Amino acid sequence: MISRRSLFPLLLTALVVMLSWMQPAHPADPSTTVILVAKRQLTDPFYRSTVLVVRPMGGDQHIGFILNRPTKMTLGQLFPEHGPSQVVRDPVYVGGPSNTSVIFAIVNRHDSPGGKSLQLLPEVFMVFEGATVDRIIEKEAKQARFIAGLVAWQPGELREEIKRGAWYVMSADPALVTRKTTDGLWEELVRRAEFEANAI
Repeated sequence: MISRRSLFPLLLTALVVMLSWMQPAHPADPSTTVILVAKRQLTDPFYRSTVLVVRPMGGDQHIGFILNRPTKMTLGQLFPEHGPSQVVRDPVYVGGPSNTSVIFAIVNRHDSPGGKSLQLLPEVFMVFEGATVDRIIEKEAKQARFIAGLVAWQPGELREEIKRGAWYVMSADPALVTRKTTDGLWEELVRRAEFEANAI
């Protein structure tokens, strides 16, 4: 441990700034949109090494999407008769075990895309309605991520999982949620969360 006498004020200031940037928001209290990062000890085959964006839905219920599980399928392969889908080269992601036959979209835009959509974060919306997802595929695919399935927690379930130590709860960054490449994302975030936890 570094002694207080040898700790220069400038180094201390830098450390405080770094830790404030890295500190998870609302630990164990996902009352706003948050990022969940699977802890290393979470060995469930579906959720191991995952990063999720999660939004409260009232009544202590939550919904979310896995952000870092791309498939080898594209929209064009899933919908060969839909011309605009052929242009989208990004993979479809696995969002969760519920409603896996439904394609959802997370889209980066200034205002709501309409239809059945919910705001996750400033300028980030999740879209549920098929017609609105189709319109995003046709006109805004470069600003979107397309996801098959979602995760749903019944009242109190997510809080219990956090209490049991399954997840790190981190601040939800719009740039992270809309990031196109997720290679190494879990490794990056779990190291950051572990560093912050050990520094407290």
